[in-house]
Amino acid sequence: MTGIIQNKDAFLNKIANQLGRAPKTKIERPTWQYQPQDRVLKDATKDDLVAVLQEQCKNIHTNMVLTNTVDLPNALQTVVDGFGGRSIITWKDERFTQYGLTNLMTEQWAGDGIELYTWDEKQPEENIRQAEQANIGITISEMTLAESGTAVLFSDKDKGRSVSFLPEKSIILIPKSTIVPRMTQAARWISEKVQKGEKVASCINFITGPSNSADIEMILVVGVHGPIKATYIVIEDQ
Repeated sequence: MTGIIQNKDAFLNKIANQLGRAPKTKIERPTWQYQPQDRVLKDATKDDLVAVLQEQCKNIHTNMVLTNTVDLPNALQTVVDGFGGRSIITWKDERFTQYGLTNLMTEQWAGDGIELYTWDEKQPEENIRQAEQANIGITISEMTLAESGTAVLFSDKDKGRSVSFLPEKSIILIPKSTIVPRMTQAARWISEKVQKGEKVASCINFITGPSNSADIEMILVVGVHGPIKATYIVIEDQ
């Protein structure tokens, strides 16, 4: 349902008059003399960023696995086994096929007795039920922030946000090409998409390892309101 704004211009004009200035019709972004956010890891190579990400994963209680496309099925299977298998929910994402995971996900897991559910836009209630009951949720990062160890997930009709929130454990596939220094690059990338009129995800999630909280006496408690364990699988040739 689209809302309707009534008397917007008259309201803003009255405020501007009370402040003794003309209403602004265009806001220009200021050019700051110092922009330290752009200097963080400025000259870091992709390998450098992988190393930073790996070190940060230790601070956010997240395991990180390095692999390539050829070895990805084995790497993913190892992580799934370590998480206890049983039941998995994933996005409906063609990248799983591009990364050579089709046989593992559709045949091998079925043979091993692992239940696999793929997000289905036509079954919203079933999607939530499956996500609540799943042992493992598997997603793919659109952009990854090395400094904070954060995966940026774009939700859409085939990529429900519940896949990364509700299962007990979370596995996030991270193409090496998506790794950038920090939030600065992610915010700029999203802003540029908006300015170009490109379609942007209805929900953008910044996931930094398993769920945690330090609300009480600044004591970190991991696994309080979401996945209690998380693993990042970095795909070096993607």
